[in-house]
Amino acid sequence: MNDKIYTIRKAKDIFLNILVYLATGIVCFILIGLAGYILYRGIDNISWELVSTKPSLINGTNGILPNILNTLYIIIMTLIIVLPLGAGAAIYLNEYAKNKKFVRIIELATETLAGIPSIIYGLVGMLVFVEFFSLGTSLLAGTFTLAVMTLPVIIRTTGESLKTVPDSYREGALALGAGKWHMIRTVVIPCVIDGIVTGCILSVGRIAGESAALFFTAGMANEILSIREALHAGSAGSSLTVALYMYAKERGQPDTAFAIAVILLVLIFIINMLAKLAAVKLKQKRS
Repeated sequence: MNDKIYTIRKAKDIFLNILVYLATGIVCFILIGLAGYILYRGIDNISWELVSTKPSLINGTNGILPNILNTLYIIIMTLIIVLPLGAGAAIYLNEYAKNKKFVRIIELATETLAGIPSIIYGLVGMLVFVEFFSLGTSLLAGTFTLAVMTLPVIIRTTGESLKTVPDSYREGALALGAGKWHMIRTVVIPCVIDGIVTGCILSVGRIAGESAALFFTAGMANEILSIREALHAGSAGSSLTVALYMYAKERGQPDTAFAIAVILLVLIFIINMLAKLAAVKLKQKRS
């Protein structure tokens, strides 16, 4: 009887392992296939002229330098806003808030916000930031809209990471005489660096891949802007995803669109690697 039960359990384990490996293989195949097809279609169309000039009907060029700069501006400005707010909100909800009903309401609200389609954020951003706050169609309006859109991601990932920190860590630090904030800063936060970096990576992916919200808030201008100009109200600019849509659908140039897709993939990969490297450096500094 015991041998039979053991055989059944072993068969179930083997079956579940096969399903896990099969699911992993399917995901890897889709990822590699998608990235490989984009590279195959787009890498031959990348040129120095494409990445170092702006588009010109007179010269007949398809430069995307303004779009690359605008994408970097939006990513950096959005992260500067959303990382402190999101991480701070998660720390408050998990470490300071005493009203559990209030915490559950906020968590429900963040989960609801995370599921709202980006086009809704675009419409609200246009009404609030573009019209009400008189920022006009600008990178600033797009940045604030994306900050609101990605804030739930940071709050959720950081909050889930904070819940995995054992209470014994907190109790031990407090027993040694550390204050509340000192305990959070020196014990809790170093333990959740990976969660914050994960939220950062997810946010970068959503920011860099967003187009619907930016159509209504950031505009479709293709002028090269300096950092100071990007911070001014009314300084419109299109990101790489907006440019990709324009070349693929409006201008009928799929080769250029695939080239932009390759550049976007490389850009996101570099930013994610920098985020991972920053997490490693922070852990080494804390240890």
